Amino acid sequence: MDQREFTQMVQQYQRLVYTVCYQLVQDAQLAEDLAQETFLSAYMHRDDCPPGAYKPWLARIAANKAKDHLKSAYRRRVQPDDGETGPMAFMADGSGGPEDIVLARDEAGRARRAIEDLREPYGQVARRYFLQGQTVEEIARALERPPKTVHTQLYRARQMLQKTLRERGDHDGL
Repeated sequence: MDQREFTQMVQQYQRLVYTVCYQLVQDAQLAEDLAQETFLSAYMHRDDCPPGAYKPWLARIAANKAKDHLKSAYRRRVQPDDGETGPMAFMADGSGGPEDIVLARDEAGRARRAIEDLREPYGQVARRYFLQGQTVEEIARALERPPKTVHTQLYRARQMLQKTLRERGDHDGL
């Protein structure tokens, strides 16, 4: 992926990435910081992204960044108390409105339902990867499968999800 493609990807998915982060951390400023970290990480690993799978790839990075933050020892010791961390802060900062929140939740809900409806063995692998944020290695260990098998199952699950979401009207897919 070249610089121009990456810039287009950032412009297209910046709201999605912010919303994913915000939904997890419930803090507008922190969500902005995590969104920036997400795009920095995406840029550093841009060659690892499967072609055409930018949306789920970025959403997964964003979710992992937010989850990592929530797990951090610093987060457990220091809780901000500035009064500007609720849903109204999201709307007041000009980065989006209620319709953006509803659209993001609806999109996430459709994807979640599609993942949960996958037949086995793909469903179990996809749930662990997309919904729980586990790595291929973690999934392979937990399910006692070779990592290559997990990669293959994820590839097939992604194809099934793209087809399902296209049929349901979500043309961006996974």
